[in-house]
Amino acid sequence: MERNTALRDFLRARRAQVSPAEAGLADGSGRRVPGLRREEVAALAGAR
Repeated sequence: MERNTALRDFLRARRAQVSPAEAGLADGSGRRVPGLRREEVAALAGAR
C-alpha cells in the first residue's frame, strides 16, 4: 500500500506545479486545489 501512496503523492505534486493557464487551458474558477485536474492531464497527454 505504501507504493500507491508514494505514487499518488508524486502525481499530485507534479499536477500542482502547472497552472491551467500555463498549459494553455481555460483558467477554471472554483478549483479547490491548485494545478491541473487528472482529466486535464489526460487530455494534454492525448489519452482522450
